[in-house]
Amino acid sequence: MKTVHEVVSVTPERGDAGRSVNRFGSAAAAVLVLLCGLTLLLGFINKDRCTGPAFDQWGRTQPDYDERNKQDVCYSDIQHLWIGRDIDRHVFPYVDGNINDKGILIGGSVEYPVLSGLLIWAGAIFAHTDAEYLLYSSLLMAPFGLLTGYLLGKLARWRALLWAIGPPLVLYAFHNWDLPVVLCSVAAVFVVHRWNRPLVERAVVASVLLGLGFAFKVYPAAFVLPLMLFVATGGWRGQEMPAGKKADVAGAVKVGLASIITVVLVNLPFAIAGYDGWAASFEFQSLRRVDITTNSVWYWGLRPFIGDDAMQSLVGVISPITILLSFGIAAGYGWMRFRREGSYPWIAVSGAMLCGFMLLHKVHSPQYTLWLVPFLVLLRVRLVWSFAYFVVDLAMGIGIFRWFWAIEFGQPAGIYDSFSAQAVMIGVWGRAALLVALFVVFLKARDVTEDDQEDLKFIRGAVAAKA
Repeated sequence: MKTVHEVVSVTPERGDAGRSVNRFGSAAAAVLVLLCGLTLLLGFINKDRCTGPAFDQWGRTQPDYDERNKQDVCYSDIQHLWIGRDIDRHVFPYVDGNINDKGILIGGSVEYPVLSGLLIWAGAIFAHTDAEYLLYSSLLMAPFGLLTGYLLGKLARWRALLWAIGPPLVLYAFHNWDLPVVLCSVAAVFVVHRWNRPLVERAVVASVLLGLGFAFKVYPAAFVLPLMLFVATGGWRGQEMPAGKKADVAGAVKVGLASIITVVLVNLPFAIAGYDGWAASFEFQSLRRVDITTNSVWYWGLRPFIGDDAMQSLVGVISPITILLSFGIAAGYGWMRFRREGSYPWIAVSGAMLCGFMLLHKVHSPQYTLWLVPFLVLLRVRLVWSFAYFVVDLAMGIGIFRWFWAIEFGQPAGIYDSFSAQAVMIGVWGRAALLVALFVVFLKARDVTEDDQEDLKFIRGAVAAKA
């Protein structure tokens, strides 16, 4: 009688324990990565339009940088922050930094967690102008985008084209330092559902990756909770539950601790070397005001009805509360699905959590779309949701900078006078509506890894038939 492993060994499109299915070969992966590389190149060319041809004594693009980056819709935080965070002075981040009484970061502190801070510093090592800084930073981050495309291809096959050739990668790949954190999230899913190791071992490694994601841009830490529940319930339909147990509480605790320890170990050297500079990044975010640059639903929804000071105080309380509430709803619905289906849908719950965070956080920067795209790939939702989100995101990603240009340089900017203002409203409320819808759609969706488990079911049936 043949075992499952013996059947697997002669069935190349089936996977060992449902975790190493390879239905996306090397040639297909190479094509996907090539397409992703071309899209990243287009993204760089789009941002590079804002650089040069001349530079001032600080290495800032001339002429008319402040007007061009908005009018031509080629603005990048990377290029812009060359001046103002001591990046141009090659100051190592955080160690000698602080935040002054006006809320301005000084001495090398930046408003991002420490691993992003290291990337920001590393991209500037050989740079002398904002153009060189954009180039070197793009070269530094491009591999993260390519590897994300590769892993998504291995997980979801050609559905990964949503990432590889989608408009968000052109608009935002080099808008900010977001490609590494996206890779952390995708790699965590890949490890859990592709490595041939025991569930707890896979989940611990994935939790470490999510902890590293926190040290880039915070949000992946939210995914640790659904991952813990996935482990506690024994994985897919409880098939990896330790013998004699009804819940793997110890395994779930190990997963949670792995992420916490990772976050502590990454942050501790910076906190010891320069506590004030390290803490300044968190203080900056807590002090950040809800204004026209944040483009959250809170600004546009509350500003017409209450004064600015009251709005700032209210959002500072209600935003984190509602985010946590959305997390609780997502996790709770996931538990209902577990009771009904036998598997805790940790990817679906993570995607819904991200929707809640993006919708309810006081800041909604355009590049956050990069965070969402992998879940549009990994969850089997209708493609129309992806296309609809891309359309409203284009309205925001293009309209916001044209609108800022109109406001700053005396052009018609009213809602009845400016298409860019109308595009911003489409972007703000279109994104909000779609995030609410996707919160629900994600929670009900199957993920692409469930196909692997159906493959395993087929294998077991074949083994039984040959027995």
